[in-house]
Amino acid sequence: MPTFYLSGQRTLANRGCEAIVRTTVGMLRQLHPDAVILVPSDNISSDAAQWPEHESHGVEFVPAFTPAMMRPWAHAQRLPIPGIQSLAWPFPMPRWHTAIVDRADAVLSVGGDNYSLDYRLPSVLMGQDRSAMNRGQPVTLWGASVGPFEREPGFVPSVTHHLARMRKLFVRESASYDYLTHTLELGNVEQMFDPAFALPSEWIDLEAFWPKAGAQGVVGVNFSPLLARYRKSGVSIIEEITRFIRYLVNEQAYGVLLIPHVIPFDGSEKNNDHRYLSDVLERCRDLGQSVRITPASLNAPQLKYAIQSLRFFIGARTHATIAALSSGVPTLSIGYSVKASGINRDLFGDEECVIPISDLSEGRLRQTFTALQGQEEHLRAVLAQVMRRYHRTLPETLYSLRQAL
Repeated sequence: MPTFYLSGQRTLANRGCEAIVRTTVGMLRQLHPDAVILVPSDNISSDAAQWPEHESHGVEFVPAFTPAMMRPWAHAQRLPIPGIQSLAWPFPMPRWHTAIVDRADAVLSVGGDNYSLDYRLPSVLMGQDRSAMNRGQPVTLWGASVGPFEREPGFVPSVTHHLARMRKLFVRESASYDYLTHTLELGNVEQMFDPAFALPSEWIDLEAFWPKAGAQGVVGVNFSPLLARYRKSGVSIIEEITRFIRYLVNEQAYGVLLIPHVIPFDGSEKNNDHRYLSDVLERCRDLGQSVRITPASLNAPQLKYAIQSLRFFIGARTHATIAALSSGVPTLSIGYSVKASGINRDLFGDEECVIPISDLSEGRLRQTFTALQGQEEHLRAVLAQVMRRYHRTLPETLYSLRQAL
């Protein structure tokens, strides 16, 4: 039976990563019904609990590669040392890790924006993927946003060579496609929809947490603690968000559902949307049942079921917005990288439904949301066309994937 390894994956606590894994597994099983998919995990028991039926989908959770040198090396690569960026990951892969990867017939490098500078140089992932290629395994970049890397010029030649060695680079928006084909001049690139467009929803009882809806219905809101990282001014993002939610409830007669999309299994405050949005909820406590929050226990398909029941959605997490867009829900994206602008440009031909994080304020949210309301029927019609286009192009994407494996 064919076996595949998903490099770049570490946890289903990020419901966006969960959406990518679930849909990628589904596509691989369409191509090979008996396929085994090795999914790396920082916490196998937690990931298995998040997806109890994983075994019936051919999924085997395996230990993720999280080396002790990862953070020190990331800091070292920021130092002005000649040639250090071009080294990528200079350390050998441990035998236990290569033994797992060697079980696979092919490697899919997933994770959405791992091959970018949104977080740090993707050195560890490059080391894993390069190690597999050096041992003769085909490696394909799958459903990704890539680059740009010019902010770190010493890194560009090594990452260009690395990407050129991959069997195929499947990218999810035209900005990445143009960058790879025109700037880096690579020829192994193909554009696709983000895999998570295929995520099915899973029914849940919404009544337990659904807000008291005003005359206008319910607006879903997803903000994350990541926003503070990209907003360097003295403006308090959480205060701007709170004022906007009050505007939605008091002046626009909407109910508001807060929807966290990244929730660490151990309850850690770091990068925890539920903790962040719970703070927002507390600040809106006087609004009563008009503002509610989804339970931390929901998985990605269950969150999509809640999202598809909304009238509008406002989101910062890319895959929260994809859950809305693929459900036909008019969506306002908060953009802090190439992802939001690129995806919106490809779907709508413009970025009118994107607020750059540098411009995020109550006033800008009001202004852009008003425009969103005015285009509601048009946006729903466009999104219906988008999904028809997705279903038309999916067989071609699957054929190309089969050729790359």
